[in-house]
Amino acid sequence: MAYSIDRDRLQQFNSLEFLAKQVVEGFITGLHKSPFHGFSVEFAEHRLYNAGESTRFIDWKLYGRTDKLFVKRFEEETNLRCRIIIDRSSSMYFPVREKVNINDPNKVIFSVYAAAVLINLMKKQRDAIGISTFTDKVDLHTQARSSSVHQKFLYGELERLLDPKPGKQQHPTDITKSLHQLAEMLHKRSLVIIFSDMMDNIHRLDKMFAALQHFKHYKHEVILFHVVDKKLEEDLDLDDRPYRFIDMETKETIKLNPVEVRERYTQAFSELRKELEVRCGRYHIDYVQADINKGFEGILLPYLFKRERLF
Repeated sequence: MAYSIDRDRLQQFNSLEFLAKQVVEGFITGLHKSPFHGFSVEFAEHRLYNAGESTRFIDWKLYGRTDKLFVKRFEEETNLRCRIIIDRSSSMYFPVREKVNINDPNKVIFSVYAAAVLINLMKKQRDAIGISTFTDKVDLHTQARSSSVHQKFLYGELERLLDPKPGKQQHPTDITKSLHQLAEMLHKRSLVIIFSDMMDNIHRLDKMFAALQHFKHYKHEVILFHVVDKKLEEDLDLDDRPYRFIDMETKETIKLNPVEVRERYTQAFSELRKELEVRCGRYHIDYVQADINKGFEGILLPYLFKRERLF
């Protein structure tokens, strides 16, 4: 059965401008003009330096080789590049839903609708958008474009994620490997927006953040939407009775009464989330806790308004 995105639910976001810090300055309709010369511009050629002009763009390496002063010339690029990355591993399809229902989403439904909103915003601003998905490897990596045809193509790729039949397919997670691979695939500085539940091996936290830092090494701005079902995954809000828990990626099972482990479990989950938030702050990654129970509007609207105030 084919599923489609309810585009009417995206209309309330049309009046918002999504401003990426370090990329755009002020509120600009249509085209962006970057205050950072050389940030969103493409190197074009060298020309001889003229006496009396600024030395800011002299190519000193070329001077060392030729003993002549040359200035770098740039070709302006007026549009922001945005890369939306979605984790599509099996854990992202929790809770399992028989039908796609945006009013009762699982983690991937939430991520798809939030991504669709951001694509809509970027297209309105004539920004170039591309999407990537990963499991234990990169599964999809589109080009970044701003055309209407490309926007429809991206919506089509997002809609494919809504019907994965997760019960029949196992998609393990390797966040570290996938993010390192994606960082190497982005050749131009971009706004990178990641949707993931960050459910990888807890003992590999250092390696996972090294992968996030890989984007920062290449001067990308990074926003991490940490997608969780807070009620079930963090609070373990279940009845006082035995349950059989199934790992969605390995299919391992365990039987226990959640009441018996709730206190220790919630403390451990809370500490992990706080560690994620602290490390993101340390690495200048914008961390957003995205509880799917609040709906994509309940997460995106406050976040976008906050960005408007800050930037």
